[in-house]
Amino acid sequence: MIRWLRPLRSGATYTRLLHLWVPALPFSVWILVDPGTPWAPVLVLVPLGLVRVVRKGEGVQARLLLTPGEADPGIAEGPSADWRDRGRTSLWMLVRVLLSAATSFTTVWLPLLGFSLGQLAAGVPPRGVPVLEDAPHHWAWALTVPFPLVLLYGVLVGLEALVTTAARRLLGLSPAERLAALEARTEQLLERTRIARELHDSIGHALTVAVVQAGAARAANSPEFTERALAAIEETGREALEDLERVLGVLRESERPASARPTLTDADRLLESARASGAKVDAEVTGPLETLPGPVSREGYRILQEALTNVLRHAGAVPARVRVATGDGLLTLEVRNPLPDDRPAPGRGSGLRGIRERAALLGGRAHTGPDGAGDWQVRVELPLG
Repeated sequence: MIRWLRPLRSGATYTRLLHLWVPALPFSVWILVDPGTPWAPVLVLVPLGLVRVVRKGEGVQARLLLTPGEADPGIAEGPSADWRDRGRTSLWMLVRVLLSAATSFTTVWLPLLGFSLGQLAAGVPPRGVPVLEDAPHHWAWALTVPFPLVLLYGVLVGLEALVTTAARRLLGLSPAERLAALEARTEQLLERTRIARELHDSIGHALTVAVVQAGAARAANSPEFTERALAAIEETGREALEDLERVLGVLRESERPASARPTLTDADRLLESARASGAKVDAEVTGPLETLPGPVSREGYRILQEALTNVLRHAGAVPARVRVATGDGLLTLEVRNPLPDDRPAPGRGSGLRGIRERAALLGGRAHTGPDGAGDWQVRVELPLG
């Protein structure tokens, strides 16, 4: 019994009822103008659905009144994309008018019927319901008064469910809109993943350099070396703050261009940062980096940054060989360093996984691991196409 009364406690029940009543307003006004043709507004409302922007207005209204509080009600909020959407909107307008007429009839005549039954029970001649005007007066009519009200409740709940279902079908997302929404969601997830990688690579590199520099300065016990270490930490921290600002700018401004991110043309500062941390970096660059496609150059910068970070984090101040080459439609990045016996090989963190994922997203491939000669190798090939 309580389950059947649950709609009475839901705010959606009353907003849906309001949605059903709204189309009855133009008919009520028109009856005052021309009582002989009460159906005339249909000739305007139904063709109105062919207007592109009407679908947007109906969708917003349906989401607010029929599905309040639902995160994904399945109702579009955009204008009609094609003639199929316009036809569905016109059909929705007709269905809404018919359901509104049924609601208006129900909410007027069923309460009036219950009131007339009460009049018969009280011995008062009923008015407004012709079929009861000649009925005999008797107190037993009082027992029938609740039936029209219960019927009213059931009909209204059914009409509300019907109009909500019709809205989801006729105002719901078209296949093209569903595909666009799926693509937008995919782009959003990819952007979140990219931002996580940006923060990991940039901040992780800066913290690694700072830790290595601080440890080296303490072990060296030299004022001159400590001064150089502090200067390197300051420079690396400043660059990390700039990278952090770029990443946060993407979060604050959705239209911010990706070109604001660092590219391989800025690779010198990575190499200098690694050298300042004590690593002996031997770099070889072949081919013009300025002509690289933007996505390839930006992801290549992050891959090189993560590779150098791994050198400092897992091997320390050891000689490292860096090779960056463009040619034959490929960008090749290679970082090699000797791996001391007393240090565990990297490979369980998210950095190397991020390198592989970045390469895969651009259609490239990455190899990370020992090369068989006692060196640790990170080799990435990215197609320039």
